[in-house]
Amino acid sequence: MSNPPRFLRLSLSVWAIFAACACAQGQASVRAHTALTSDWTSQHIVFSRPVTHAQAERAQSDPRYWQQRLQRSLPPREVAAEAAMPGYVLSPIRINKHRLFHGDWSENMGSGATVGATNYPAKYSFSLTSATCAGGPGQPDFAVYATGLAGSGSQASIVAYDNLYSGCTGTVPQVYWSYNTQGTVTTSPVFSGDGTQLAFVQTNGGSGELVLLTWQASTSGTLMPVSPGSYPGCTVPCLTTLPLQIPGAPPTPTADATSSVFYDYSHDIAYVGDESGLLHKFSPVFDGIPAEVTTGGWPVQVSPSPATALTSPVYDSTSGNVFVCDNGGYLYQVNATTGAVVQSGQLDFSVLYDVDGPGITQGPMVDSDAELVYVFATSDGSLSCTGGADCSALYELAVDFAAGDTGSKAEVGNSSIEPASPSPMFVGRFDSTYINSGNATGNFYVCGNTGGSPTLYQVQMVSGSFTNAIQGPALSTGTPPCSPVSDIYNPNTSGAPTEWIFASAENSGAASACSSGGCLYNFVDTPWQPDTTYVAGQQIIDTHFQIQVCITPSPGGKSGTGVPNWVITPGTTESDGSVTWINQGVQSGSTPGSWMSRHRYAQYARILDVHNNIEVATTPGMSGATTPSFNPLGQTTKDGAVTWTNVGQPATNAIASAGGTSGLIMDNTVSTGVQAGASQVYFSTLTNGSCGGGCAVQASQSQLQ
Repeated sequence: MSNPPRFLRLSLSVWAIFAACACAQGQASVRAHTALTSDWTSQHIVFSRPVTHAQAERAQSDPRYWQQRLQRSLPPREVAAEAAMPGYVLSPIRINKHRLFHGDWSENMGSGATVGATNYPAKYSFSLTSATCAGGPGQPDFAVYATGLAGSGSQASIVAYDNLYSGCTGTVPQVYWSYNTQGTVTTSPVFSGDGTQLAFVQTNGGSGELVLLTWQASTSGTLMPVSPGSYPGCTVPCLTTLPLQIPGAPPTPTADATSSVFYDYSHDIAYVGDESGLLHKFSPVFDGIPAEVTTGGWPVQVSPSPATALTSPVYDSTSGNVFVCDNGGYLYQVNATTGAVVQSGQLDFSVLYDVDGPGITQGPMVDSDAELVYVFATSDGSLSCTGGADCSALYELAVDFAAGDTGSKAEVGNSSIEPASPSPMFVGRFDSTYINSGNATGNFYVCGNTGGSPTLYQVQMVSGSFTNAIQGPALSTGTPPCSPVSDIYNPNTSGAPTEWIFASAENSGAASACSSGGCLYNFVDTPWQPDTTYVAGQQIIDTHFQIQVCITPSPGGKSGTGVPNWVITPGTTESDGSVTWINQGVQSGSTPGSWMSRHRYAQYARILDVHNNIEVATTPGMSGATTPSFNPLGQTTKDGAVTWTNVGQPATNAIASAGGTSGLIMDNTVSTGVQAGASQVYFSTLTNGSCGGGCAVQASQSQLQ
């Protein structure tokens, strides 16, 4: 299953593809057979649609650009810079519209094991167009999870699974390899370009160290530690470590449990922060004798006195800057060459007001095409939200922001009022409208309201400016933390494209499937499209964060050229070209109850009928004595004094997840030779779950919606 010659051949072929991105003509040679890396950086660096040749050239220098374009499977005609790419081939993704929501597998990583609330697993797929099981030709696809536990003879600190898909033969999944790295991994791993190596930070004896690991497929192999000088060409499996240190004579070890490694594929450079406010730079990393850069101002002291822990950094290949936040509430712009630092104004005040406040807990998000950077603040210090509370806030700054700048802000719910400590604010996600707009126009979804029930917000944007923040569904009946928000777009479902948001609450989940425990949700956030064919039952989200359901009979209809003036009353219809929509109402994290006899229903009350459709009481009153035979989508049913209107199947699904979830990574690529269940999400539970310990989980998208 694993041998050095095969790795060498794979490495050369993949890096030949990546190297082709270095010149304008070579960029056109990137193909759909490029391997796919999914890790934490996929959530923090985005490439909205380039509209000029210069923009396209800058973006194409980063292999993540190609990964994201191919992963979203945009047709070549969608991006002018890509339309000229000879041989650019995309196959339709096959995601079934099944309404079940359950995990395909859940593996015990050890009691108390978890990737962590701010971290992500990582997955390497050796092909964009076909899923590979164990025992097949070539290397199998595999997913890597840090356990968050100290390694020992009986406990792995990091583990990988292969044979991932429900259509694979034999045990699904299998342990591909697992290692005790002699430390505790509480950050997210990243891959080398060919997938044969990983980089991550672990804690060892209270000190942080960068770990580089070359793995070998084995369930019982011994991991050999070697010096950095012996790491290139070491006998696999092997690792080397480089300590994180504060410069001095002698240097002082420093810790890192909050900053993951960001790897620059084009230049073989890695960036990582530490808890002393230092940003470290390593080069070479995977392609030579690894070493820290200690000249030219590196490592850089970015956090002012008193220094606070840094989040994960994000390198922007367009501006040549590294962006990183600190726990004290600031964003920093660091020149990747000179180490020169520009500090923003204070964006988060939760630590200032409360020493136990979470501060900024995750790194910024950078749009490398629009050249905008986004920061997620738990408490904005404004005292301007309900009851005199601070607000939870999403900030936007230009990548070349000036010292002291705070950019623009969208308020997304309350933070807490002292002495209560708020929940942390985690990273959000753009929708496909923004990604494909070419001018930073669309929607940003984020889970806010850090001082109360975690709640989704739709932040609307036009030409890079916030225009409105619409409150959506609450995820919990309590006040636990939310999770990072993820979004998945599938342009190839029958009829129009389909899109979903994923987010979780750590406890008190409002959905019946979660029994008031930790809960992972997916919500439809498919944007309306002009001149698009829609079929009965398809759902979109409107500008009021409400669900509209197509009720046009088969074979469907085509939408108009302009955005409809959406009605906001549930059960009301709206004409749009030759399509008729019916309003299902605002999405809810709570599961509608079943019909009850002789019950007085208020106007717009919702129930779930025997066909799993939502019925809205468009005429209130007392229900009848016997269960009515509910009529199909878009039709009404008389029930005693109540009139029910069928508004379609729920646009929300949920699955129990013990303690909530880590960050989610998505795989939305495989299409030909597909194994069943080969398009999925990966995460870990935050507490011990039904697997018997901390669980590594895969859930197929075909089972999610």
